[in-house]
Amino acid sequence: MPDDEADALAGQQVACVVNLESRRIGPFVSEVLALRFPDSENWVVLIGPEPTVPEGVRMF
Repeated sequence: MPDDEADALAGQQVACVVNLESRRIGPFVSEVLALRFPDSENWVVLIGPEPTVPEGVRMF
């Protein structure tokens, strides 16, 4: 990911699933699943609340 794209994500809230079993993804170990959809060109679109919500709040 280019630095300008990573910078655009800083401070944004995204919906994630936690408390999953650890998974190895390449050289990394992941314990979080970020919820996302592909757009019409297969780019990742992250799901997040609008307006913002308190961090750590549960979805229902």
